[in-house]
Amino acid sequence: MTSEEKVHYWLDIAAYDIETAEAMYQTGRWLYVAFMCHQVIEKTLKAYWCGTQESDPPYTHSHKRLADGCGLYAVMSEEQKDFLNTITNYNIEARYPEDKEALSRMLTPQTCRSIIDETKQLQQWIKENL
Repeated sequence: MTSEEKVHYWLDIAAYDIETAEAMYQTGRWLYVAFMCHQVIEKTLKAYWCGTQESDPPYTHSHKRLADGCGLYAVMSEEQKDFLNTITNYNIEARYPEDKEALSRMLTPQTCRSIIDETKQLQQWIKENL
């Protein structure tokens, strides 16, 4: 696969994932809204990596590691970095039973709407910098 094909691959599945986050929002599945938004940012960062680096992105779910490794973290605003750090936790907390309960209590319709909106903003910003 060429680097351009890899970029399109990652962006396509990120687009699918944001649609899934919206569908989960409509059905009130708050935990999966947060998890899918995590996936959107991870895959968009991997697209950016493929478009700007010679190597393939590492097998990681760490947004900071991905953003740092491709030089994007250094140009992010503090708000973007804060959101990146927050949304990274949704991957881990959504997977483990002891964390699911605590996360489920924190996620409300308003919180999830905000997560989706911030995800879309960061996703768009990453794509614009690609």
